[in-house]
Amino acid sequence: MGTKSLTKPKYQQILRSLREEILSGRYRPGDRLPSEAELVKLHGASRITVNRALRELQVAGLIERRVGSGSYVRLDSMRNRTFGLLIPELGMTEIFEPICRGIAEAEQPEQHSLLWSKSISDSANREAEALEICRQMVAQKVSGVFLAPLELTPGKDATNRLIAGLLDKAGIPVVLLDRDLEAYPGRSRYDLVGIDNRRAGYAITAHLLKRGCKRLAFLGRPNSAPTVDARIAGFREALLDAGIEPLSALIWRIEPSDLSEVKKLIDKVRPDGVVCANDFTAAHLMKTLGELGVSVPADIRLVGIDDVKYASLLPVPLTTIHQPCFDIGAAAIFAMNQRLKNPNFPARDILLDFKLVVRQSCGPANQA
Repeated sequence: MGTKSLTKPKYQQILRSLREEILSGRYRPGDRLPSEAELVKLHGASRITVNRALRELQVAGLIERRVGSGSYVRLDSMRNRTFGLLIPELGMTEIFEPICRGIAEAEQPEQHSLLWSKSISDSANREAEALEICRQMVAQKVSGVFLAPLELTPGKDATNRLIAGLLDKAGIPVVLLDRDLEAYPGRSRYDLVGIDNRRAGYAITAHLLKRGCKRLAFLGRPNSAPTVDARIAGFREALLDAGIEPLSALIWRIEPSDLSEVKKLIDKVRPDGVVCANDFTAAHLMKTLGELGVSVPADIRLVGIDDVKYASLLPVPLTTIHQPCFDIGAAAIFAMNQRLKNPNFPARDILLDFKLVVRQSCGPANQA
């Protein structure tokens, strides 16, 4: 869900590089890191940028900075609670960066640090890479793992269950971010923090219906996460409440950039509105519709879900559902600490409220 971010800020690149070197054991507790001058030269960055990366490592509890001496890996860096972030789409899907920031910056009485996994690319090896990261976290005996299950890969379900099984066997608690690893409406045995995706699908569909749409379609990508199925359930429910039969022919699972498939959708459904599974899908569909000579919103009204940064910057600013990503992260660290204190407590869905953000892509209120 989402899209690739633009190139990461330089300080984040330096931060990730140093973090991986510390956690991989290249720099051990008590070791001195390269000086700021050496890091400036090594990364081709300014001293201010390097200083910011070091400050972030200090806040995360991985290093201590000694005036006049330099930066050192903390002797107790591995004795505090360390939580793993196993998020294969980090750096690819915009919603996860603010979620992780919420986890990192939430005020908690218990001290903790975060073990960030390396970025996983769009390669065919995403499943194998995610499994390897899981094994590394088990080997490092992390206190818990925040997991955003894989999506958009053929073997995602089997891989997600294998990852969960490895963590269970190691006795490591799991808190799921944004999505479950079981198909909707199934439920796994783990705490989950996100939004009510069925209700979000209902709300965004009801908004298009209020704008006068009569023939709606839902578009999601193949092998999407269970959140998309929940949004489809909300889409169907909104149609039913409006007296429209929610036919299966209205649900399309295609790539939004596939010109021929999108044309088939238009020819068969002749929609006056499309509910997209997320903003990534909506952005690519908007481009494809333009290539087909279909105008948004004059010919087809378009909406998404997520409210990523670029949603308001599209050629036609996108109406969408805003997810409170930072707050989802803060709620997740709270859930993890509660799980550690009460390991036998029943699994919970912690669902934060969302907000409808209306922009030009859904057209004016009374447009025919």
